[in-house]
Amino acid sequence: MHNIQETTKNITRLFTILFIATLVSCNTKKEEKQKDDFEYQENWKSLQHYEIPQWMKDAKFGIFIHWGPHSVAELHSDWYARWMYQDKGQIDHITGKVVGSDPHPAFTHHIKKFGDHNKVGYKDIIPMWTMENFNPQEWVSLFKEAGAQYVIPVAEHHDGYAIYESSITPYNAVDMGPKRDVFKELALEIKKQGLIFGASSHLAFNWNFYNQQDYFDTGDSKYAALYAPQHEAYTPASKEWLANTWWPRTKEIIDQYQPDVFWFDFYLDRPEFAPYHKKLAAYYYNSGLKRNKNVVLQTKNLGYESYKPGTHMLDLERSKMDSLRPSYWQTDTSIGKNSWYYVKDWQPKSAESIVADLVDIVSKNGCLLLNIGPRKDGIIPDDQKKTLLDIGAWLKINAEAVYGSKYYDIYGEGPTKTETGHLSEGKNKGFTQKDIRFTTNNNALYATVLKTPTEDIQIKYLTDSKIKIKTIQLLGSDVNITFEQSEDGTTIILPKGIELPSAWVFKITK
Repeated sequence: MHNIQETTKNITRLFTILFIATLVSCNTKKEEKQKDDFEYQENWKSLQHYEIPQWMKDAKFGIFIHWGPHSVAELHSDWYARWMYQDKGQIDHITGKVVGSDPHPAFTHHIKKFGDHNKVGYKDIIPMWTMENFNPQEWVSLFKEAGAQYVIPVAEHHDGYAIYESSITPYNAVDMGPKRDVFKELALEIKKQGLIFGASSHLAFNWNFYNQQDYFDTGDSKYAALYAPQHEAYTPASKEWLANTWWPRTKEIIDQYQPDVFWFDFYLDRPEFAPYHKKLAAYYYNSGLKRNKNVVLQTKNLGYESYKPGTHMLDLERSKMDSLRPSYWQTDTSIGKNSWYYVKDWQPKSAESIVADLVDIVSKNGCLLLNIGPRKDGIIPDDQKKTLLDIGAWLKINAEAVYGSKYYDIYGEGPTKTETGHLSEGKNKGFTQKDIRFTTNNNALYATVLKTPTEDIQIKYLTDSKIKIKTIQLLGSDVNITFEQSEDGTTIILPKGIELPSAWVFKITK
């Protein structure tokens, strides 16, 4: 009798387990179906479902490309199309206030190089963008050699000129200038060589970019597709321009080129763009879902919070964080201290300083987007090539401390303060060997000395009560590393005869 009761109980348990398993399976499939059918809606609650994808978090280093008609001027080239029309003082791009009374140097440069503005306006410079030596295969091969994981060419800058084929504006690279879809050629080659393809849009500022005077061609309504419709200076972009120009061109880039990263410059964060913030994010994220790709929207927040935390990826222009930020972020900067587009007086940064910045950024849970400025003919200057190759040489040795790494308990230690705020990088002082940065990967801790050491390395944070170190290895070297650890921290005895590009990376196992 007892055995029969026990058997009945066992059968009941079995059916119960099977029922629960079936129910869990059905619910799991239902959840998967719901996930598969998920679409972002144009509201913050829906957009809070967004997560920056792991492939973006692993990439760490990308290349930005500023190239187009701006490259023709070769001087004052960063915003040449704007500055060439500033004849009576210089106009502040945020407030619209005029500073001084002398023309911008670009105004007089234009007359000397191209002639009178009434005869040669910016629209007339566009055909001079010849790019006869442009070789996308060589470009992307160089980017790979530099260690870049993603590439973001500028699709359209403040000047209103599209380097892609556009059905919205006649001022595009297929209809005017090189007569080829430059953006598409780059996109195809970037993808072909296995890198992540992105796009940048700077079009939002086009509305207030040019000095619209009736004695310039900027004041002629015939050219409104390039210089923006005539309006009172520094008024908010009109609803008509937003609906008929900015938004259709933004959609065009998404639909035609399917970038995995879409980077937006300032002015998108102004109040008049607010009706499009949720609209843009939902449309772009859903476009990615349609091709099974979790895409990345990168924007700035300068004085007006355009995107709620957790709904996009924050970008900082020529500036960094001074502390660890739990949400992944990006610094964008240029190899040129003084320009984004090519100029003859290009002031280059050293590979050493860029590598130090890269490690500093990665230790604080960020990534670096580094800009190059090719010449108008399509040649990347030798000094920029060398910098990229030197960065690549360092990354080949120290890849495991960067790609796919995560931040540590603290980002690091050292005396050098990192300045913060928009365009603050020029205020930063150079790092010293006492500036140490931490990253982790595959159960190893990496301590990077940001400047080549000339004496024993002191790491105060790594006391023997926090971490029991077993071994320390210097990446790129077979030399035996000796160290001492106590309650005062860890001292790494400076190895002799080492020839490595800075910064040095020590791999610590525990």
